[in-house]
Amino acid sequence: MRSLPAFPSFFRLLAALGLAVIVAGCGLFPESKDDTIGWSANKLYAESKIAQEDGAWDKAAKYLEKLEARYPYGRYAQQAQLELGYVYWKANEPGSALAACDRFIKLHPNHPAVDYAYYLKGLVSFNEDLGIAGYISTQDPTERDPKSARESYNAFRELVTRFPNSKYTPDAIQRMNYLVNALASHEVHVASYYYRRGAYIAAANRAQSALKSFPEAPAIEEALAILVASYDKLGMTDLRDDAQRVLDKNFPDSKYLAEGLERKKAWWQLW
Repeated sequence: MRSLPAFPSFFRLLAALGLAVIVAGCGLFPESKDDTIGWSANKLYAESKIAQEDGAWDKAAKYLEKLEARYPYGRYAQQAQLELGYVYWKANEPGSALAACDRFIKLHPNHPAVDYAYYLKGLVSFNEDLGIAGYISTQDPTERDPKSARESYNAFRELVTRFPNSKYTPDAIQRMNYLVNALASHEVHVASYYYRRGAYIAAANRAQSALKSFPEAPAIEEALAILVASYDKLGMTDLRDDAQRVLDKNFPDSKYLAEGLERKKAWWQLW
């Protein structure tokens, strides 16, 4: 009887040859040389500053990362940790920027520049939110999570509380005021959204939330109007009349009820 060809052995031979080619090929593409090997902390920091001036933020981040890894002690390491937050932010890496700020604050709570870390943390979140950054979007604002705005406000508030005399505090206060108005306007927009869809209990609840959380914000005028209209739809005449009296007293010239509750501007357009 004739024996069958030894196909399994043939395939094993091919596999072995293929593996040998792959292993040999690895040597054809050696890893790129790290030109920074042997650089001093001063050299790494100086090159990172040149990269920042050129707008090469990714390169600047790599220099600062190497500096911190190779020289973890001393003033250059601390400065690298502080500047990494800014460099990551400029490189459009807000998550890494926030992590760098938090890390610096944790490692150096008494550093003379820790107020800047809090300010930068608030600034990163401030610009991360589309509404806060001032960009126009076709996305329904009710679908936009105001998490970044809240995080920004909390960071600025901690700066203002802990470092009232910081040079960054005046700007932080102005941004906090803007954030309060933006967050209040978001709440009112959601309340209006519910009202237009006949969810009057939900509308009243969100309007109440805006009134309690942001009593000084300009958006509370519309919140009161939504509250009056929602209670009216629900047949809660006593609550409606109470809300109406508050609206009349605080905004005697309000036109919201006369003109209806349709907004003429998006919630993030505060002026």
